[in-house]
Amino acid sequence: MKRVFLALAVLALAATAGAGEPAPEAAPAVAPEVLYERHCATCHANPATRSPTLASLQQMPLARLLSAMEFGKMQVQAAALTPQQRLALGQWLAAPEDARRDAWIARHACTHPPGEIPLSGAQNWGFGAHNTRFLREGVAITATNIGQLELAWSLALPQVTDMRSQPVAAGSLLFLGTQTGNLLALDQASGCVHWASRAVGGIRSALTLAATPDGVATLFFADDLGTVYAVDARTGIARWHVDVRLFPSSVVSGSPSYHDGRLFVPLSSFEVAAAGMPTHACCRSHGGVRALDAQSGEVLWTWHSAPAAEPTGKSAAGVQRWGPSGASVWSTPTIDAKRGLLYVGTGQNFSRPATATSDAVIALGIDDGKPRWQFQALADDVWNGACQLAGPNCPEHPGPDWDIGASVVLSTAPAGRDTLLAGQKSGELFALDPDARGKLLWRKRLSQGTPNGGNSGIHWGMASDGVHVFAPVSDPERELPGYTPRPGVYALRIADGSLLWEHPVTRGCVVDPADVPLAGLAAMRQGATGAARSPWPACSFFYAHSAAAVLANDVVYAGALDGRLRALDAATGRELRTLETARAFRAGNGIDGHGGSIDVGGVLPHGRFLFVVSGYGMFRQMPGNMLLAWALPETPAREEAP
Repeated sequence: MKRVFLALAVLALAATAGAGEPAPEAAPAVAPEVLYERHCATCHANPATRSPTLASLQQMPLARLLSAMEFGKMQVQAAALTPQQRLALGQWLAAPEDARRDAWIARHACTHPPGEIPLSGAQNWGFGAHNTRFLREGVAITATNIGQLELAWSLALPQVTDMRSQPVAAGSLLFLGTQTGNLLALDQASGCVHWASRAVGGIRSALTLAATPDGVATLFFADDLGTVYAVDARTGIARWHVDVRLFPSSVVSGSPSYHDGRLFVPLSSFEVAAAGMPTHACCRSHGGVRALDAQSGEVLWTWHSAPAAEPTGKSAAGVQRWGPSGASVWSTPTIDAKRGLLYVGTGQNFSRPATATSDAVIALGIDDGKPRWQFQALADDVWNGACQLAGPNCPEHPGPDWDIGASVVLSTAPAGRDTLLAGQKSGELFALDPDARGKLLWRKRLSQGTPNGGNSGIHWGMASDGVHVFAPVSDPERELPGYTPRPGVYALRIADGSLLWEHPVTRGCVVDPADVPLAGLAAMRQGATGAARSPWPACSFFYAHSAAAVLANDVVYAGALDGRLRALDAATGRELRTLETARAFRAGNGIDGHGGSIDVGGVLPHGRFLFVVSGYGMFRQMPGNMLLAWALPETPAREEAP
């Protein structure tokens, strides 16, 4: 545990970030304690305002403070500060608590040097450039020995509620990004820490490990403030960082993809939530993709998912409306080197007019970012958070909010034919022909999808071996007219879209009516204003499969929102093993922790290990802070004769 890097990014908090824009002039240096007295103490030192006191602020992590100044309650007050001043103020406030929070890292340091870092090309979100999430080699766990898995070690991460960032494994190392901004190089056998580094914001994306053209093994990732980092995987020392945002509300929800010395970064937007405020001028932001030089961080090209927004009239609240907007890219780009293309899925428009790029698969040129073709799964899907709250920013005749959020899969059959597979929140799965400009080959409806932001259907990702595709379905159990939820995991034949098997899941318990949250963004508001209840109810309302699936050795791994990890036989859908993670743990680093919902990615098989991150508190799901390492015995058990 040798190196820590702090404050890597200068955050463009008050202005739109864009390639080629001149840097603002540096403001005179002002001590952070003076900044606090000038801009913060008026409220935070006045009990009548009921604002958190200085002592309370000093118990918050840096990532939370910076997020509040950029996206949250302090956005208006912080607008008077420069990016450098906001960063300095946040660091000054957070220093005592961040030091206490991270004290366990030094206590848990490894006493032996880290091993080599072999690179496989599959150490990323999709386990390869094609986002198949299929591990063809390097995994010892099979359908016959999965019953021998035992919990080998665990880590609990202080002040963490969401275990969102998918880790990567290389040799004897496991790299993990955390919500509090820590980047950790762990020993796979014990969980001890070889080195720890710090980003400014919480690490939001999955980690991508690749060698840049100069031969350096590099970790790439994005934080929740829209900054992309490149870090030397051997030492934890930052190589570069760049703010990739197109708008102040831009965020990286998907993960960067690496190919041939370039990094491809998807861009989403928080404005879909901000639109729920009646005073917000909705909406001016849109999604996109940025290509960066992986060795320097230089922006090579930018694709915008919509043209610049223009005024379109006034809302019922008398606030200016703007459009078009939205069409966020919150999936990880898929690389098609053979055709010189990359593919992304997009979300709905936030405001009218609707565009042909929403709810679509877009093919972009790798070298220039120019669109080659697009397939729109659903037209005229215009929706934002105001629609759940009956707010004035909800557009007329809103759509159902059926993004293509799952990463597009480029699947290659044994005979060599390629097929693009795209899953939608509608519950439909689409097969497209990459050699015919995305011509539709077939479409299969697995579930009905909920309207109005219900996070239903195929959510984060599928897995494919070239012959089959395995799709988790995240339908929540809502009482809606004509809607029947079908949560579970489904296997289809890629050649014709025929259903091979389905593994439906049920809650298996009776949920307390008080624990039934509202849908989507409205649940976040309910969680902030409702009565305090246990974040781990005796029976979780959410229990479906939202996290992306993983396939290895004919075992399909599917994490669920009730904390269960199911391992299914790829040939039949039979349940081989279920691991329970939503419980209390006394972790190996000496910290009490608790697992929760498994969402986004969550599972990484590697060698004899199965690494699981557990906890995802967004939308009133179950929070958690656990990294769990299950493992086969070092000496394989003898198989008994039948």
